[in-house]
Amino acid sequence: MTIDSHQHFWRYDPVRDDWITNEMAVLRRDFLPEHLMAELIENQVDGCVAVQANQSEQETMFLLDLARECNFILGVVGWVDLRSDRLPERLEYFSQFPKLRGFRHIAQAESDERFLLGSDFLRGIGQLHRLGFTYDILIYARQLPAAAEMVALFPAQKFVVDHIAKPQIRGKEIAGWERDIRRLAGLPNVECKLSGLVTEADWKEWRAADFKPYLDVVFDCFGTDRLMFGSDWPVCLLAGGYGRAKHMIGEYAKELPQSEKEKIFYRNAARFYELRA
Repeated sequence: MTIDSHQHFWRYDPVRDDWITNEMAVLRRDFLPEHLMAELIENQVDGCVAVQANQSEQETMFLLDLARECNFILGVVGWVDLRSDRLPERLEYFSQFPKLRGFRHIAQAESDERFLLGSDFLRGIGQLHRLGFTYDILIYARQLPAAAEMVALFPAQKFVVDHIAKPQIRGKEIAGWERDIRRLAGLPNVECKLSGLVTEADWKEWRAADFKPYLDVVFDCFGTDRLMFGSDWPVCLLAGGYGRAKHMIGEYAKELPQSEKEKIFYRNAARFYELRA
């Protein structure tokens, strides 16, 4: 079995989705379960986790509605205002949806590199564990120190860092990212998604060798017990598509024992998000 731990759906709105620039024009259309289905079948993927791309509760309900209709959407990572005074009641409300496994905030878009350590945000993170919700950390490499501080404050909370924290693969920058991601990986309650790498490289001319130094680091510091494959579809269409993104991870892991590959492509995501296939 294979689970894609990270993909998105949207009905394209040019105002809401203004993050999709002209060079990303291939993403300026609807991406819905019927569009993903062919990719899953072609790449022998059995289920997925749908992750928020817009910061609204409407987005969370949109994904939950899709998940209710589609058996292959095994879990949802939604959005809720973690800084809101009404957060406890909103979390109680969302706890009624069994496929809602956790939440994410697009922290990479925050100008404050220490946004994750704001007192109101930390107060919100502190309320997730009680109801069994996970938290996806979406950051750039420069925000890793703040992420490590945050994760250390909540040893019982389950965290996963998306896209290996977006190192600048295109520019072959690795030293600072490696130092900081190793520090983060030293905390046992955080895991890491092997997702979003292809869009951090040269979209048109990347080679598998471009990713090896970065994969070497995360495999070394997280180990196969805390890594999970994610396609980042449809964003991966910018840099070759679903099949190439999955194949790149598969090729890197091809010499691993079958039991270790199963962890990366299935078991770790199922365990972390407590998915029911």
